[in-house]
Amino acid sequence: MTNGILIVDKDAGYTSHDVVAKLRGIFGQRKIGHTGTLDPEATGVLPVCLGSATKLCDMLTDRDKEYVAELLLGVETDTQDGTGRILSKREVTAPEAEVRRVCESFVGTYDQIPPMYSALKVNGKKLYELAREGKEVERRPRAVTIRELEILECRLPVVKFRALCTKGTYIRTLCADIGERLSCGGVMKSLRRTKAGSFGLDEAHTLDSLRRRKEDGTLPEVIKPVDSVFGDCPSLHVSLESAALLENGNPIAPGATAEKVRHEPGRRVRFYRADGSFAGIYAYDGEKKTYMPVKMFL
Repeated sequence: MTNGILIVDKDAGYTSHDVVAKLRGIFGQRKIGHTGTLDPEATGVLPVCLGSATKLCDMLTDRDKEYVAELLLGVETDTQDGTGRILSKREVTAPEAEVRRVCESFVGTYDQIPPMYSALKVNGKKLYELAREGKEVERRPRAVTIRELEILECRLPVVKFRALCTKGTYIRTLCADIGERLSCGGVMKSLRRTKAGSFGLDEAHTLDSLRRRKEDGTLPEVIKPVDSVFGDCPSLHVSLESAALLENGNPIAPGATAEKVRHEPGRRVRFYRADGSFAGIYAYDGEKKTYMPVKMFL
């Protein structure tokens, strides 16, 4: 079984689940999971976890994302993007300076109402399933943070921008909210995810390129090791005498490591076996004066 992280450059027309299904065929294994959905028509960075790395899925989903999107002003649709049913068309009367000001005013934290066409569940049913039945239900606003919003091009009625945001942010809804504030409506015309956490497009691979790599035997070269995600965490190596503690996911005292180091309370560290292979993430407990397991990758 292949264990590690693969960065996919998702093609338009595929759901995130479609990508996982294709990869199961390429790798010949079932244990594969993605780290956060991308709209079917969206493209770009989709980190995928293989084998034991699937334990990372929830940790990677929590990280910030960066997108490049095109906003089309003057149009409203029921899906908040160009694939939906047109609800209204209005003239864009705001000058470019006002459009720029309104777009940039969304930097910071604001309450965003999730779209009906989303995978969020209400009473056990996905919102998009209800939307396809012609139903609309009340959705609670959720606080999201737009850390950065840079306008790359403004050719009204189209605005191209780059946004860095927290998890759970819907760029479709951001486009609709900008259009609403400008009193003309707006939809997302295109979307490309350029970063997911520390992973960027420069290390992403299309499904076609992965198939070619399988044929020429170079597929293992693009698999990132599990511990590469935790590059900001210091490393410790368990002593040979204490190897069993690590293999069983038990607490480990600083004296049981080769380094014999105590980090500040709560500090996460990478734990390695005596042979240098990665085993898991621990955090130092100041009260117990020992390292406690956070996530094991045995």
